[in-house]
Amino acid sequence: MSTEETNTLKETVISVLKTIYDPEIPIDIWTLHLIYGVDVDQEGNVKIVMTVTAPNCPVAEVLPGEVKERVQAIMGVKKVDVELTFDPVWDISMLSDETKAELGLDGDYANYSAMDFLY
Repeated sequence: MSTEETNTLKETVISVLKTIYDPEIPIDIWTLHLIYGVDVDQEGNVKIVMTVTAPNCPVAEVLPGEVKERVQAIMGVKKVDVELTFDPVWDISMLSDETKAELGLDGDYANYSAMDFLY
């Protein structure tokens, strides 16, 4: 696979990640910055490093599996490795200003945690 094909495959992987939502927060996992890294090698193997909003998050056991399943379905992907990490621990400060506004955060982000957004 050429460098151009590898880059295109990586862009496709990112596009798919933008369609996966954390079920507790109405924002996709890419925009939430739950994805810490996406690497695609020239054989079509994909490595994703991700986190969840809290170590005790109820979706910690299922969300990485959904990510793996959805990315594995992309044409050209041979193997998917999803690594769940808590280093660094996710927090509200990782969100863009636009996402903070969409969630109704009003400026003092230190007072918010992921638990504030549970339905």
